[in-house]
Amino acid sequence: MNFEDQLLRYFATTDIAAIQPGALAAGIDQMKVDFGLEQDRGRRFALWALMYMLGDAPDLDSFEEEQDREAARNFMDLADMAGG
Repeated sequence: MNFEDQLLRYFATTDIAAIQPGALAAGIDQMKVDFGLEQDRGRRFALWALMYMLGDAPDLDSFEEEQDREAARNFMDLADMAGG
């Protein structure tokens, strides 16, 4: 999953700073639906990571595999260290 492709898909722009609050909420809602329906673990993680960066990710318990929960924890740690 390409970051810019995801921004276009859910927010109709590649400029994250240009996303209006209403569009942000609607895009995140759609991402949550897609996250719940997605079967591919990598795609699910990519959706979760983007939602995390936007401040509204599902709980780690939403991952069925412990390996995925651990990857999410690592991602959160790395994002926090990077200031994001």
